[in-house]
Amino acid sequence: MPIVPPTHSVERSLRRAGAKVVVGLDEVGRGAWAGPVTVGAAVTGLRRAPEGLTDSKLLTELRREALAPVLADWVTAYALGHASPQECDDLGMTAALRLAAIRALEALPVVPDAVILDGKHDYLGGPWRVRTVIKGDQSCICVSAASVIAKVHRDGLMAELGEACPEYGFADNAGYPSPVHRAALEEFGPTGHHRLSWAYLDALPKWRHLKRGRDVVGADGGSADEQLTLGF
Repeated sequence: MPIVPPTHSVERSLRRAGAKVVVGLDEVGRGAWAGPVTVGAAVTGLRRAPEGLTDSKLLTELRREALAPVLADWVTAYALGHASPQECDDLGMTAALRLAAIRALEALPVVPDAVILDGKHDYLGGPWRVRTVIKGDQSCICVSAASVIAKVHRDGLMAELGEACPEYGFADNAGYPSPVHRAALEEFGPTGHHRLSWAYLDALPKWRHLKRGRDVVGADGGSADEQLTLGF
């Protein structure tokens, strides 16, 4: 089935309602066992998108890596925000996503009048004017651009982190569940890059004592559909 390219439809509707600067946001790393959660922010205006742009998850690794620098030059502005594994543990995933998104928005050289947020849940909230779009990373050009830039950046970051602990395969799995990642956790336990409130630790008897509780105010530890246990 052919991929339908994203459009500026939602952005145009926001502009008709008075928004001059519209920013697309997308996150990567929500369901990972290790590494930060990263939010990309992109402003694209209404220019025609580079050929092949779509949700980063629908692109091959080679295509993403080739497209990311093209997008970085093409967009009007972009920025990235991160929430560390420790912040994910302390705050819970919803608040960690908001923190990463705020950091991305504040790093932009322009102030957004409206934000297009991928998904159905508004984890950002005020004071920003937010429009949530299910599968916005496939249908909205600015969100697609943010998706690709954020994915490639975080993958590169995880590959760098993995140089000090190659057993976990971060260069290949980017901190997400994989057989190599699971085997390393069972043998060596979590590193300083791992989220210690995540459910995967429940299946590691040797290391279960390291699991952090979820009694921190505002912490949700990630909902059941955001986490993957060792039985992935």
